[in-house]
Amino acid sequence: MTTEVMLPSTSASPTARQVWTRARGIALAVVLLLAAAVVIAVIRSDTRHGELDPRSVDSHGSRAVAELLADRGVSTRVVTTLDGARAAAAPDTTLLVALPDLLTHRQQTRLHSAIAPSGGRTVFVAPGSSSVEKLVPGVTADPATSFDSTLAPDCQLPAARRAGTADTGGIRYTTTRLGADKCYRSERLATLLRIPETSGDGDTVILGAPDILFNDRLDKEGNASLALQLLGSRPHLVWYLPSLSDNSATDTGDEKGFFDLLPSGWRWGTLQLFVAAALAAFWRARRLGPLVPEKLPVAIRASETVEGRARLYRKANARDRAAAALRSTTRTRLAPLVGVPVAQAHAPEALLPALSAHLHGDGQTLNSLLFGPPPADDTALIALADQLDALEREVRRP
Repeated sequence: MTTEVMLPSTSASPTARQVWTRARGIALAVVLLLAAAVVIAVIRSDTRHGELDPRSVDSHGSRAVAELLADRGVSTRVVTTLDGARAAAAPDTTLLVALPDLLTHRQQTRLHSAIAPSGGRTVFVAPGSSSVEKLVPGVTADPATSFDSTLAPDCQLPAARRAGTADTGGIRYTTTRLGADKCYRSERLATLLRIPETSGDGDTVILGAPDILFNDRLDKEGNASLALQLLGSRPHLVWYLPSLSDNSATDTGDEKGFFDLLPSGWRWGTLQLFVAAALAAFWRARRLGPLVPEKLPVAIRASETVEGRARLYRKANARDRAAAALRSTTRTRLAPLVGVPVAQAHAPEALLPALSAHLHGDGQTLNSLLFGPPPADDTALIALADQLDALEREVRRP
């Protein structure tokens, strides 16, 4: 019976077909998620191609506003580097920063130092909370965005009053700067700020949403009027489109990690998938709480139980546990045969003297056999099982 302890794997082990049957549902779900992610990325890349680019005629481009400004004598020039934007800051120039959140913190600080004394106008389009604090100190973005996209001016800024309602609803801002015009309010917070510089004629405009610059939104509400007044106050307009190819973005003084470069939507999506996977694992868990003993529905032969446990020991390479189980069972069966209570079967000082007296043998050999160290390899384990069998047969011999 004990020589079957280290049998090799049998057909009871799961086959490749069984493994595939169990895992195909998870594999299919992963494939569908990846396919959906690729489709969404392709769709978004198509719909957002050329976003806020004054050369783009796509729905989210800004070619229309550039053409209208050109009809009024305002020249538009596109720059894609921080150095180009800094050099363009001048009293007769409006500098529009299309995607300020793409700038690193170091770039934002350098841009602010260049535009503050320029005397011109700077327009930031929908800067987030981390960006606006660097670009315009004293301004804070509220975490809750505007519920409505179309808002009324509700301020004394002439450009806003002439334009009337416009699609400025988006990020909302508060400021501690004196003399600021707070327009297009949503829940008492402004979605458009105009902050004059403390000296000279320069000012800074912060837009909470880019909608008034989009080709497909320019003819709605007072969007065109507001855009032309904000961008046409100077004869020159420099349109800054931050680019990842800009060398200043790779400055080692402000290195971004992998997760910093991922869009926030991907990070939130990954978190949601992680939560969903955790909930699925909790749902699929088979044992919630303490184990409950149950009667087996069918009778299982003792030899099958021993063989199954032996395969588990073999798979885990647990020769020490297998040897301990063999020795413990042998000691339990030998103790009553030599007049030792079962409760003391595992005490060497009680069992070994009784066995030595019964067999007239060497107590040291019995101690090594019944209480010795675990075998070093499979061959030694099989030899131990044979020796324990032989010892039990000798004790039972009349």
